[in-house]
Amino acid sequence: SITVTTQAGQPQFARLLLRTGLHSRVKVDLAILGDGHASLIIETVQAANSHLTFTDLNDLAEDATVVLYLPSSLERDAVLRSHVLTVSGGLVRVLPTVDYRGPGADAELNGAFIAGPGHHIEHRCLADHQVANCRSQVTYKGVLGGTDAAPARTVWIGDVLIHAAATGTDTYEMNRNLVLNDHARADSVPNLEIETGDIAGAGHASATGRLDDEQVFYLQSRGIDATTAKSLIVRGFFEDLLAAVPNEDAVARVRERLAEVLA
Repeated sequence: SITVTTQAGQPQFARLLLRTGLHSRVKVDLAILGDGHASLIIETVQAANSHLTFTDLNDLAEDATVVLYLPSSLERDAVLRSHVLTVSGGLVRVLPTVDYRGPGADAELNGAFIAGPGHHIEHRCLADHQVANCRSQVTYKGVLGGTDAAPARTVWIGDVLIHAAATGTDTYEMNRNLVLNDHARADSVPNLEIETGDIAGAGHASATGRLDDEQVFYLQSRGIDATTAKSLIVRGFFEDLLAAVPNEDAVARVRERLAEVLA
Protein backbone atom coordinates (compact mmCIF):
# COMPACT_ATOMS: atom_id res chain seq x y z
CA SER A 1 0.00 0.00 0.00
CA ILE A 2 1.38 3.41 -1.03
CA THR A 3 0.08 6.85 0.01
CA VAL A 4 1.07 10.01 -1.90
CA THR A 5 -0.02 13.49 -0.81
CA THR A 6 0.81 16.63 -2.77
CA GLN A 7 0.11 20.16 -1.57
CA ALA A 8 -0.61 22.62 -4.39
CA GLY A 9 1.01 25.83 -3.14
CA GLN A 10 3.35 27.70 -5.44
CA PRO A 11 2.93 26.85 -9.14
CA GLN A 12 4.38 23.37 -9.62
CA PHE A 13 4.92 20.84 -12.38
CA ALA A 14 5.61 17.25 -11.41
CA ARG A 15 5.59 13.72 -12.81
CA LEU A 16 5.35 10.50 -10.83
CA LEU A 17 5.85 7.06 -12.40
CA LEU A 18 4.47 3.97 -10.64
CA ARG A 19 5.38 0.47 -11.88
CA THR A 20 3.77 -2.72 -10.64
CA GLY A 21 5.66 -6.00 -10.64
CA LEU A 22 4.67 -9.29 -12.24
CA HIS A 23 1.74 -10.94 -10.37
CA SER A 24 1.75 -8.13 -7.75
CA ARG A 25 -1.15 -6.57 -5.86
CA VAL A 26 -0.76 -2.85 -5.11
CA LYS A 27 -2.97 -0.20 -3.49
CA VAL A 28 -2.15 3.48 -4.14
CA ASP A 29 -3.90 6.43 -2.47
CA LEU A 30 -3.26 9.87 -3.95
CA ALA A 31 -4.47 13.14 -2.40
CA ILE A 32 -4.08 16.53 -4.09
CA LEU A 33 -4.78 19.37 -1.68
CA GLY A 34 -4.10 23.08 -1.36
CA ASP A 35 -4.79 26.47 -2.87
CA GLY A 36 -2.22 26.89 -5.63
CA HIS A 37 -1.75 26.02 -9.27
CA ALA A 38 -0.32 22.74 -10.50
CA SER A 39 0.13 20.56 -13.57
CA LEU A 40 0.73 16.94 -12.54
CA ILE A 41 1.27 13.63 -14.32
CA ILE A 42 0.74 10.43 -12.31
CA GLU A 43 1.58 7.54 -14.65
CA THR A 44 1.07 3.85 -13.87
CA VAL A 45 2.65 0.97 -15.80
CA GLN A 46 1.28 -2.44 -14.89
CA ALA A 47 3.14 -5.68 -15.53
CA ALA A 48 1.36 -8.85 -16.60
CA ASN A 49 -1.23 -10.24 -14.17
CA SER A 50 -0.76 -7.39 -11.70
CA HIS A 51 -3.67 -5.84 -9.78
CA LEU A 52 -3.71 -2.12 -8.97
CA THR A 53 -6.31 -0.28 -6.89
CA PHE A 54 -5.84 3.47 -7.34
CA THR A 55 -7.71 6.20 -5.45
CA ASP A 56 -7.29 9.91 -6.22
CA LEU A 57 -8.84 12.56 -3.97
CA ASN A 58 -8.83 16.12 -5.35
CA ASP A 59 -9.80 18.48 -2.54
CA LEU A 60 -8.69 21.98 -3.51
CA ALA A 61 -9.35 25.57 -2.50
CA GLU A 62 -11.86 27.78 -4.25
CA ASP A 63 -9.17 29.58 -6.30
CA ALA A 64 -6.96 26.57 -7.12
CA THR A 65 -6.20 25.54 -10.70
CA VAL A 66 -5.02 21.97 -11.29
CA VAL A 67 -4.55 19.83 -14.38
CA LEU A 68 -4.02 16.15 -13.56
CA TYR A 69 -3.08 13.58 -16.22
CA LEU A 70 -3.49 9.93 -15.17
CA PRO A 71 -2.17 7.66 -17.97
CA SER A 72 -2.21 3.91 -17.34
CA SER A 73 -0.81 1.08 -19.45
CA LEU A 74 -1.83 -2.54 -18.88
CA GLU A 75 0.03 -5.67 -19.95
CA ARG A 76 -1.54 -9.12 -20.36
CA ASP A 77 -4.24 -9.93 -17.76
CA ALA A 78 -3.47 -6.82 -15.69
CA VAL A 79 -6.34 -5.41 -13.60
CA LEU A 80 -6.91 -1.73 -12.79
CA ARG A 81 -9.52 -0.37 -10.40
CA SER A 82 -9.39 3.44 -10.47
CA HIS A 83 -11.43 5.79 -8.27
CA VAL A 84 -11.21 9.54 -8.93
CA LEU A 85 -12.96 11.72 -6.33
CA THR A 86 -13.03 15.46 -7.07
CA VAL A 87 -14.79 17.39 -4.32
CA SER A 88 -13.64 20.99 -4.71
CA GLY A 89 -11.52 23.39 -6.74
CA GLY A 90 -11.82 26.56 -8.78
CA LEU A 91 -10.68 24.98 -12.05
CA VAL A 92 -9.87 21.26 -12.11
CA ARG A 93 -9.26 19.08 -15.15
CA VAL A 94 -8.54 15.36 -14.72
CA LEU A 95 -7.61 13.11 -17.63
CA PRO A 96 -7.62 9.37 -16.82
CA THR A 97 -6.53 7.18 -19.77
CA VAL A 98 -5.99 3.45 -20.28
CA ASP A 99 -3.70 1.98 -22.92
CA TYR A 100 -4.04 -1.78 -23.41
CA ARG A 101 -0.73 -3.51 -24.15
CA GLY A 102 -1.74 -7.16 -23.76
CA PRO A 103 -4.83 -9.37 -24.10
CA GLY A 104 -7.05 -10.06 -21.12
CA ALA A 105 -6.46 -6.70 -19.40
CA ASP A 106 -9.36 -5.33 -17.37
CA ALA A 107 -9.88 -1.71 -16.30
CA GLU A 108 -12.63 0.02 -14.35
CA LEU A 109 -12.54 3.83 -14.23
CA ASN A 110 -14.91 5.14 -11.56
CA GLY A 111 -15.40 8.72 -10.50
CA ALA A 112 -17.49 11.01 -8.30
CA PHE A 113 -17.34 14.79 -8.54
CA ILE A 114 -18.97 17.67 -6.69
CA ALA A 115 -19.07 21.22 -8.06
CA GLY A 116 -20.09 24.08 -5.82
CA PRO A 117 -20.49 27.82 -6.54
CA GLY A 118 -17.86 29.12 -8.94
CA HIS A 119 -16.31 25.71 -9.63
CA HIS A 120 -15.40 24.38 -13.08
CA ILE A 121 -14.60 20.67 -12.96
CA GLU A 122 -13.76 18.50 -15.97
CA HIS A 123 -13.09 14.79 -16.39
CA ARG A 124 -11.97 13.47 -19.76
CA CYS A 125 -11.61 9.68 -19.88
CA LEU A 126 -10.05 7.57 -22.64
CA ALA A 127 -9.99 3.79 -23.04
CA ASP A 128 -7.77 2.91 -26.00
CA HIS A 129 -8.37 -0.73 -26.99
CA GLN A 130 -5.55 -1.84 -29.29
CA VAL A 131 -5.37 -5.57 -28.48
CA ALA A 132 -7.91 -8.38 -28.29
CA ASN A 133 -10.12 -9.58 -25.44
CA CYS A 134 -9.83 -6.63 -23.06
CA ARG A 135 -12.49 -4.97 -20.91
CA SER A 136 -13.22 -1.40 -19.86
CA GLN A 137 -15.98 -0.09 -17.61
CA VAL A 138 -16.26 3.68 -17.06
CA THR A 139 -18.73 5.04 -14.48
CA TYR A 140 -18.75 8.70 -13.40
CA LYS A 141 -21.35 10.58 -11.37
CA GLY A 142 -21.54 14.26 -10.52
CA VAL A 143 -23.51 16.58 -8.26
CA LEU A 144 -23.46 20.31 -8.88
CA GLY A 145 -25.13 23.42 -7.54
CA GLY A 146 -24.17 27.07 -7.83
CA THR A 147 -25.50 30.53 -7.13
CA ASP A 148 -26.66 33.36 -9.36
CA ALA A 149 -23.35 35.18 -8.90
CA ALA A 150 -21.20 32.03 -9.02
CA PRO A 151 -22.65 29.25 -11.19
CA ALA A 152 -21.25 25.72 -11.16
CA ARG A 153 -20.04 23.94 -14.28
CA THR A 154 -18.94 20.37 -14.98
CA VAL A 155 -17.75 18.66 -18.14
CA TRP A 156 -17.46 14.92 -18.64
CA ILE A 157 -16.13 13.43 -21.87
CA GLY A 158 -15.72 9.67 -22.29
CA ASP A 159 -13.86 8.35 -25.32
CA VAL A 160 -13.56 4.66 -26.18
CA LEU A 161 -11.47 3.64 -29.18
CA ILE A 162 -11.70 0.05 -30.42
CA HIS A 163 -9.06 -0.61 -33.08
CA ALA A 164 -9.42 -3.21 -35.81
CA ALA A 165 -7.13 -5.64 -33.96
CA ALA A 166 -9.10 -5.34 -30.70
CA THR A 167 -11.52 -8.20 -31.32
CA GLY A 168 -13.49 -9.51 -28.35
CA THR A 169 -13.53 -6.12 -26.62
CA ASP A 170 -16.13 -5.60 -23.90
CA THR A 171 -16.72 -1.95 -22.98
CA TYR A 172 -19.35 0.29 -21.43
CA GLU A 173 -19.26 3.90 -20.24
CA MET A 174 -21.82 5.83 -18.22
CA ASN A 175 -22.16 9.33 -16.83
CA ARG A 176 -24.91 10.57 -14.51
CA ASN A 177 -25.28 14.17 -13.31
CA LEU A 178 -27.57 15.53 -10.59
CA VAL A 179 -28.24 19.27 -10.88
CA LEU A 180 -29.35 20.84 -7.60
CA ASN A 181 -30.54 24.24 -8.86
CA ASP A 182 -30.85 26.56 -11.86
CA HIS A 183 -27.33 27.95 -11.44
CA ALA A 184 -25.48 24.86 -12.65
CA ARG A 185 -24.61 23.35 -16.01
CA ALA A 186 -23.40 19.82 -16.77
CA ASP A 187 -22.02 18.84 -20.17
CA SER A 188 -21.77 15.11 -20.86
CA VAL A 189 -20.32 13.64 -24.07
CA PRO A 190 -19.83 9.87 -24.39
CA ASN A 191 -18.06 8.74 -27.58
CA LEU A 192 -17.49 5.33 -29.16
CA GLU A 193 -15.22 4.73 -32.16
CA ILE A 194 -15.29 1.11 -33.34
CA GLU A 195 -13.19 -0.28 -36.19
CA THR A 196 -14.24 -3.95 -35.92
CA GLY A 197 -17.56 -5.74 -35.71
CA ASP A 198 -16.11 -8.69 -33.79
CA ILE A 199 -16.61 -7.46 -30.22
CA ALA A 200 -18.26 -8.83 -27.07
CA GLY A 201 -20.14 -5.62 -26.43
CA ALA A 202 -19.94 -1.83 -26.53
CA GLY A 203 -22.29 0.80 -25.18
CA HIS A 204 -22.65 4.13 -23.48
CA ALA A 205 -25.18 6.11 -21.48
CA SER A 206 -25.53 9.67 -20.25
CA ALA A 207 -28.20 11.45 -18.23
CA THR A 208 -28.51 14.81 -16.49
CA GLY A 209 -31.48 15.75 -14.34
CA ARG A 210 -32.91 17.36 -11.21
CA LEU A 211 -33.99 15.82 -7.93
CA ASP A 212 -37.10 13.70 -8.37
CA ASP A 213 -40.03 15.46 -6.68
CA GLU A 214 -41.86 12.15 -6.25
CA GLN A 215 -38.93 10.68 -4.33
CA VAL A 216 -38.82 13.73 -2.08
CA PHE A 217 -42.59 13.52 -1.51
CA TYR A 218 -42.38 9.80 -0.70
CA LEU A 219 -39.79 10.40 2.01
CA GLN A 220 -41.80 13.33 3.39
CA SER A 221 -44.85 11.08 3.58
CA ARG A 222 -42.78 8.90 5.94
CA GLY A 223 -42.20 11.79 8.31
CA ILE A 224 -38.86 13.05 6.92
CA ASP A 225 -38.51 16.79 6.38
CA ALA A 226 -37.77 18.10 2.88
CA THR A 227 -34.14 19.10 3.57
CA THR A 228 -33.25 15.71 5.03
CA ALA A 229 -35.09 13.93 2.21
CA LYS A 230 -33.06 15.74 -0.44
CA SER A 231 -29.86 14.99 1.44
CA LEU A 232 -30.68 11.27 1.59
CA ILE A 233 -31.42 11.14 -2.14
CA VAL A 234 -28.18 12.88 -3.07
CA ARG A 235 -26.12 10.66 -0.76
CA GLY A 236 -27.81 7.58 -2.21
CA PHE A 237 -26.93 8.80 -5.70
CA PHE A 238 -23.22 8.30 -4.90
CA GLU A 239 -23.38 5.26 -2.62
CA ASP A 240 -22.81 2.54 -5.24
CA LEU A 241 -19.56 4.25 -6.30
CA LEU A 242 -18.37 5.05 -2.78
CA ALA A 243 -19.01 1.51 -1.56
CA ALA A 244 -16.25 0.28 -3.89
CA VAL A 245 -13.64 2.84 -2.73
CA PRO A 246 -11.16 1.25 -0.27
CA ASN A 247 -9.99 4.61 1.14
CA GLU A 248 -12.26 5.45 4.09
CA ASP A 249 -10.82 8.94 4.61
CA ALA A 250 -11.50 9.89 0.99
CA VAL A 251 -15.05 8.56 1.18
CA ALA A 252 -15.66 10.52 4.38
CA ARG A 253 -14.47 13.71 2.70
CA VAL A 254 -16.88 13.18 -0.21
CA ARG A 255 -19.77 12.86 2.22
CA GLU A 256 -18.67 15.95 4.13
CA ARG A 257 -18.45 17.96 0.93
CA LEU A 258 -21.92 16.80 -0.13
CA ALA A 259 -23.31 18.13 3.15
CA GLU A 260 -21.59 21.48 2.54
CA VAL A 261 -23.01 21.84 -0.98
CA LEU A 262 -26.52 20.85 0.13
CA ALA A 263 -26.36 23.42 2.91
